[in-house]
Amino acid sequence: MEIVGEVVLSVSLELLFSKLASSDLWKYARQEHVHTELRKWKTRLLEIREVLDDAEDKQITKQHVKAWLAHLRDLAYDVEDVLDEFGYQVMRRKLVAEGYAASTSKVRKFIPTCCTTFTPIQAMRNVKLGSKIEDITRRLEEISAQKAELGLEKLKVQIEGARAATQSPTPPPPLAFKPGVYGRDDDKTKILAMLNDEFLGGNPSVVSIVAMGGMGKTTLAGLVYDDEETSKHFALKAWVCVSDQFHVETITRAVLRDIAPGNNDSPDFHQIQRKLRDETKGKRFLIVLDDLWNEKYDQWDSLRSPLLEGAPGSKILVTTRNKNVATMMGGDKNFYELKHLSDNDCWELFKRHAFENRNTNEHPDLALIGREIVKKCGGLPLAAKALGGLLRHEHREDKWNIILASKIWNLPGDKCGILPALRLSYNHLPSHLKRCFAYCALFPQDYEFKKEELILLWMAEGLIQQSNEDEKMEDLGDDYFCELLSRSFFQSSGSNKSQFVMHDLINDLANSIAGDTCLHLDDELWNDLQCPVSENTRHSSFICHKYDIFKKCERFHEKEHLRTFIALPIDEQPTWLEHFISNKVLEELIPRLGHLRVLSLAYYKISEIPDSFGKLKHLRYLNLSHTSIKWLPDSIGNLFYLQTLKLSCCEELIRLPISIGNLINLRHLDVAGAIKLQEMPIRMGKLKDLRILSNFIVDKNNGLTIKELKDMSHLRGELCISKLENVVNIQDARDADLKSKRNLESLIMQWSSELDGSGNERNQMDVLDSLQPCSNLNKLCIQLYGGPEFPRWIGGALFSKMVDLSLIDCRKCTSLPCLGQLPSLKQLRIQGMVGVKKVGAEFYGETRVSAGKFFPSLESLHFNSMSEWEHWEDWSSSTESLFPCLHELTIEDCPKLIMKLPTYLPSLTKLSVHLCPKLESPLSRLPLLKELQVRGCNEAVLSSGNDLTSLTELTISRISGLIKLHEGFVQFFQGLRVLESLTCLEELTISDCPKLASFPDVGFVGTSFVCLALGSRMGRIPEWPPQDSNPSPRLKDDKVLSCVSKRAASYNPNKGGDPELLKFGV
Repeated sequence: MEIVGEVVLSVSLELLFSKLASSDLWKYARQEHVHTELRKWKTRLLEIREVLDDAEDKQITKQHVKAWLAHLRDLAYDVEDVLDEFGYQVMRRKLVAEGYAASTSKVRKFIPTCCTTFTPIQAMRNVKLGSKIEDITRRLEEISAQKAELGLEKLKVQIEGARAATQSPTPPPPLAFKPGVYGRDDDKTKILAMLNDEFLGGNPSVVSIVAMGGMGKTTLAGLVYDDEETSKHFALKAWVCVSDQFHVETITRAVLRDIAPGNNDSPDFHQIQRKLRDETKGKRFLIVLDDLWNEKYDQWDSLRSPLLEGAPGSKILVTTRNKNVATMMGGDKNFYELKHLSDNDCWELFKRHAFENRNTNEHPDLALIGREIVKKCGGLPLAAKALGGLLRHEHREDKWNIILASKIWNLPGDKCGILPALRLSYNHLPSHLKRCFAYCALFPQDYEFKKEELILLWMAEGLIQQSNEDEKMEDLGDDYFCELLSRSFFQSSGSNKSQFVMHDLINDLANSIAGDTCLHLDDELWNDLQCPVSENTRHSSFICHKYDIFKKCERFHEKEHLRTFIALPIDEQPTWLEHFISNKVLEELIPRLGHLRVLSLAYYKISEIPDSFGKLKHLRYLNLSHTSIKWLPDSIGNLFYLQTLKLSCCEELIRLPISIGNLINLRHLDVAGAIKLQEMPIRMGKLKDLRILSNFIVDKNNGLTIKELKDMSHLRGELCISKLENVVNIQDARDADLKSKRNLESLIMQWSSELDGSGNERNQMDVLDSLQPCSNLNKLCIQLYGGPEFPRWIGGALFSKMVDLSLIDCRKCTSLPCLGQLPSLKQLRIQGMVGVKKVGAEFYGETRVSAGKFFPSLESLHFNSMSEWEHWEDWSSSTESLFPCLHELTIEDCPKLIMKLPTYLPSLTKLSVHLCPKLESPLSRLPLLKELQVRGCNEAVLSSGNDLTSLTELTISRISGLIKLHEGFVQFFQGLRVLESLTCLEELTISDCPKLASFPDVGFVGTSFVCLALGSRMGRIPEWPPQDSNPSPRLKDDKVLSCVSKRAASYNPNKGGDPELLKFGV
């Protein structure tokens, strides 16, 4: 059952009133002699707004009221289109005035021709617009007159409700809020037991969780998947959200992506299957297939075929609503039927959401009402969460009683079609959130989306309205999103924590609310060329395919009122997929859709777009990311309303339109990954409203200097400034005024790699010194800087919020900057600093008073490609460390480093030392070290192993002089053990050590390994384990791969012996 009401209208009318409040618009209307009509519109709209709340209530039971609201909704869209047309003309006239006020004709030539000429076509458009204005006036009069016939009245609480609807949302909880799970401990224990059962049948065997929607199947599967016991029991894990579209290839690639990232880019599906077979062969794995509907056995058999050679005990965990699916995949005995929550557990879940940070004992009356509400939830966790989220910030009993006594609880299922609890949760959303939520009906079930992308779409559709100039649309959108998340309309993705999804029942709710206003064409409808598009449809989306011909899109040909045309996904598509769209769609269809606000053609193999795209004057959002576009036509400068232009990963893009300075409303310009883009157009400095500018390329040939950044005071997020060698005038760098960019979070400064650096060191020093950013910065990267030293601001006390710092290929610098005093620094990467010979006082902080005051927060430190580095000065004492919080240390390709490493690193858990052949100091005083990798080093590094009792993973490689592992070093092997109650991944890998002739007799006794791998060039290794070792080491979940030593290879537990010896990894 579709509910129209406030989903569009309350917010839409407020938007119209906001536009009608513009003095510039009224000035234009008087010049065009339409101000009388606008005055009538405003009067009628005010009258209609007074009865909207009454209409929303009555539409549930009165079809005539529902139809009246639908007509009003369509009329509101048409009014907005006309007002936006007026607004466009206002901007056009301002641009013309500014251009002709300029002192030179150089600026005037960038004014679009449409702004300076009046053609017969424009005259016809004006006649058409005049006719539309008259039609809108007539329709408004009719709709207003029908109020009395329908018995619509102004409600007493209407004024108060309207005021509340326009207020900003209550501050939501942070995204890190975890509501907890209640009443599922026993279910979790039983599922874990089934997964650990080695004799369940089949390999891999299938365990299914079966229940109706909203019962928490995915939540339970997530609990099991993330459990520490599961992580230790299974060597590989993957999670795939399947939904009702069962594509064997897509699922196979998703599984491979999880277990072997970066290994699924082949276009050949059979090769992908072979890779998956190779990755899972002989290994115990767990694969979750979430929300499965498919009942076709042949498709299931095709999906399973590469998984048949996994180690015994491998499992596939399925969540489904359909018992037939569970039976088909795993048999009658291998599924677990999830029951409803008890009233007590449901109450605990509801209470967690509704009474966050409040004590129920202090609100006994609310608790009493809440328990009655919970009884109506029927034991469904989703319903309890949704209603709890709805009432989280509500303290008044009357509001709780309104929910309890709502008529919606009594609607018959066939009339409602949606869980009453979800409908109630939606009905009591603030108006500004209702329309934002309904817009999400564009997404298919289980579609994963990013918060930032959805906010940009909301902005483009006018769904985020500022009540004052100090409010930023992006921040308001973030508030809206967090509020919907906290009310359980969105939830974190199970497979990607940086993305979000809607529960399929919530998705059904969004579709019910949006009705035919939003249309998502799934694969079946997209390929059905006869499927019509409603006249009421304003927003559309579809999943792009390899070939999208014009016939598929022809159904939109007469839908000139369409506002949204999105090819999904918007972002994060596999690189191996190729998509093609007919040129006829670009040249004939899209230019006809003159009211588009949102257009996304990402991932299509488009090399150019026609000039006619410049006619889409209402466009706010244009996404051409991951296309083959080479340039944009200069007519793009006509899109004065454009807010977002996404061109990320357009690897063929060579230039931006010279008219880009006309885009005065542009807020997001993303050209990240456009590797062939070598310059920016002039007049970039006109884009004063920019929030996101991924890359600014300095050019000295066309007059674009770095001072164009001066007025971009709203920049936020990450900014990369490249080709800094083209900054000739130091004053230009000062004029860029990076200090004023208070919202910038990350800054990348790049010089060019082909620069030889001769004669310009002083200039580069002055440039970097003049580009001091705002102290709010938390991430900084400096690449290919050619000065001999760093300015004092790097590492200065002002940058107390700096968390991440990288210095890359600054080859002329002979010393590191003083960084030890940065209180918040957590990540530090130093690479290619070939002029540095010593790291010491200049790095830590000048004086050696107390080591404990240096690098107080540093967690990760990487040194790489430091070809001349010889000495690392250690200021650690017996009780204080230079790096008290350091968790990870990597030293790679430092061939001259001789002196010892810091002797006391109390928090270090991972140490990697690669290609440091002169480093001779043994490792010591690393009490928490869990993972150690030593490659291409001197064997003396392994001469001692004091305080390594926490080590669980050791890799030794390319140590040509290593003859044996010294007993003093091997004592720590007692730490390589398997807990009695759990299995855990413990690895010893030794390869490319041709002189290694023996293991010590001590250290291995009684040790349990999950993985012992002896790689290539190990020809002198004797028989191991020794025949007289008692007890002998136990090996689990390992696989014989290859070994030069026949004696080692002969130790194959699969041929009998100790049952603990399952496989031996060589």
